[in-house]
Amino acid sequence: MSMCLLWLGLLHISLSALWQAADTQAAVTIDHVTLTVLPANNVESGTYVILRCEANVSQSLPQPLMYSFSILQDNTVTYFKTISASVVERTLSPARVSNSGRYQCKVQIHEKYKMSNSLSLTVTGLQVPMLKVKPDVVFEGDNINATCSAPEETGSLMFYFYEDQELRGSGSSNTNSLTMTLTMQKPTDVYLHCTYMVIMHPIAGVSNRSNTVKVFVRDLDVITPQISMSPKPNVVEGDRVQITCKVQYPTNLELYLTKGNAVLHQSHTTFTYSLVVRAEDSGEYVCKSEKGNVQKRAVSQLNVAELFSKPILKISPDQVFEGERFTLTCSSAVMSSVKIGKADIKYVLLKDGRPIAAYDSTASLATNGKYYCMAMAKEVNKTSSLLVLKAKVPVSVPVLRALSKVIVGKPFRVSCEAENGTFPITYSLVKSHIAMAYRTVTEAAEKAIFNITSISSPDEINRFTCEAYNRGPSLKRTSESLTAPVIVPISRPVLVAKDTTVTEGSDLLLICRVQQGTYPISFTWYHNRIMLPSSTKEDISLKGEHVVKAIERDQSGDYYCEASNSALETKKSYPVRIGVSLALWKKALIGVFCILLLVAIVIVLTVFFKKMSHPRRKKQATELSVKPSRPKSGDPMRVSLTLDIEDNTALNGTPCVMGRNVWSENVSGSDSDDHTDEDTELVQPQEVDPGMDDPVKKSIEPEYTVQHTEVQVSTPGVSEQAEGQAALEYAQLNNSEQEPA
Repeated sequence: MSMCLLWLGLLHISLSALWQAADTQAAVTIDHVTLTVLPANNVESGTYVILRCEANVSQSLPQPLMYSFSILQDNTVTYFKTISASVVERTLSPARVSNSGRYQCKVQIHEKYKMSNSLSLTVTGLQVPMLKVKPDVVFEGDNINATCSAPEETGSLMFYFYEDQELRGSGSSNTNSLTMTLTMQKPTDVYLHCTYMVIMHPIAGVSNRSNTVKVFVRDLDVITPQISMSPKPNVVEGDRVQITCKVQYPTNLELYLTKGNAVLHQSHTTFTYSLVVRAEDSGEYVCKSEKGNVQKRAVSQLNVAELFSKPILKISPDQVFEGERFTLTCSSAVMSSVKIGKADIKYVLLKDGRPIAAYDSTASLATNGKYYCMAMAKEVNKTSSLLVLKAKVPVSVPVLRALSKVIVGKPFRVSCEAENGTFPITYSLVKSHIAMAYRTVTEAAEKAIFNITSISSPDEINRFTCEAYNRGPSLKRTSESLTAPVIVPISRPVLVAKDTTVTEGSDLLLICRVQQGTYPISFTWYHNRIMLPSSTKEDISLKGEHVVKAIERDQSGDYYCEASNSALETKKSYPVRIGVSLALWKKALIGVFCILLLVAIVIVLTVFFKKMSHPRRKKQATELSVKPSRPKSGDPMRVSLTLDIEDNTALNGTPCVMGRNVWSENVSGSDSDDHTDEDTELVQPQEVDPGMDDPVKKSIEPEYTVQHTEVQVSTPGVSEQAEGQAALEYAQLNNSEQEPA
């Protein structure tokens, strides 16, 4: 029970503390933060400087607050402290150049913070550095350790070391001192000093010079070598010369004999170098001694005269071709006739590093190689320069080829190439035994290409050849004549039509001819500048044909053709005008129509002229005659009605029965008024007894049927009485014929 009460009490205290902290945080506000620098913003190095930061805070709770102060120099925190007071001070004792910069103060209470104003602090003046050297007495070439320090300075420093006024070295350090190793190379007294500067504040400049330290450097003459040559420095090839390097210093020494950049011998003490000299051994020999970083030297000149000259290897002839004989010669000149004669010089010929005996041979692949010779006399060997023999291959017969289409009248290119032959090879283009152009080929990648302006006929191409040589113009190889397909451009085509006028519905045959041109030739036909469908055709002759099937009237017009071949040049014919006439049945139909039209015109004109012929009609008399036909000799009775008219033609309407006229015309063509009795007598029908059979009627009925036909003749001058009488007679006749028997 007591444990429970204890836990409840602790929980209450914790909750109360948290509640109080929450209330405190909520009730605190930072009014402002003030930063001050004492005694001033600009001070000398070594001054006692105080940075004072004060916070002005408002709060609602009586208990004290905890303040977290941060002092920043150039935005970097350099001081931090948490206290219950509202003021904090930082002391710079003494102030140095590294303390220069811009300062701010930051105050934080719980989760709230505020920055102070920004102040600048400038510290001027640098401390005088101190230089220490160990050891201060050394030999030439020994090293010393020089230490430069500024004990009261802070920050990163850059140190500089000087020998008199000459800078010997420099280095940086994050501390206030730096040690550097220096080599004493001069055999004399050396005076050293140092300076420094603050890396982060270069504006403060460089410090004053430190104290000067004297270093005693002793001379190392004891290591200076001596050089000598025996028997003498001027000798002849084959003589033996001994070169001696001597030094007095006994130990810890390096001794070298050199010529140029080559080290001939190395030792730690005095030595002698012996050699049989040659002309190339002439020169300057150096004896060097080294101890540490100190080097001493002695120099001597050796002059070697030639015993005999360097051999020279020659080949004859200068240019060797396969299958030809060649000779090698090796020779040297005697330079010192006192010591040797020409016979004392021995020669050895070598091929690819192996001695050979032959000095002449026939050039082939086997003789190709690297040759040199050696001359020997009195232990002196001299080697000639290297001679590389590679027998040249004579040029083979070249081949002349056309590189592009050969078209009559147009330029084209040809190449001349030999399959075998050593470069350089000179090619020439020849036409009819006359050289036209030259090309020299020096490597396989090059080609001898010639431009030919044009040819005028296919046969002209065979007049071209090419020549090649690589052993001189007198030894030429000639190619075969140029052969290549020659394309002859086509001439202007001529369009021929079998008929320039064709009948509608028939076929039109067009023939396009050219006088010359290389096959195949493409022909294309056009109608009124429009290409005819499916008209392009290739032919292996000089003509092409095209048929226009079942031509129509709208296909008349101008036709022309175009012809082209592989010369890629199209030529056009002159146009031919084709006419299309009507079909025969259309012509016949039109002819019939024209005839009918003419007949109609004739009829109209005839009627018109009859009406216009009045004088003649005045003289004519119109009579109507009815003749009873009685059976005569077995003939049936005929009834005729006669009209006296001038013309009796098919234009008068005449009723016909079985091909005979009911009306007959008995009018005299003369102008006389006399008529015969038979012609003028009007026969009246007799009355017949109704009870009796009419023999006339019985004889007529089987053959005739009388039709009522009204004929009106408008004749000026005929009296109305005559017209009435004629009408009466006609009516009587008509009635008598129609009455039943």
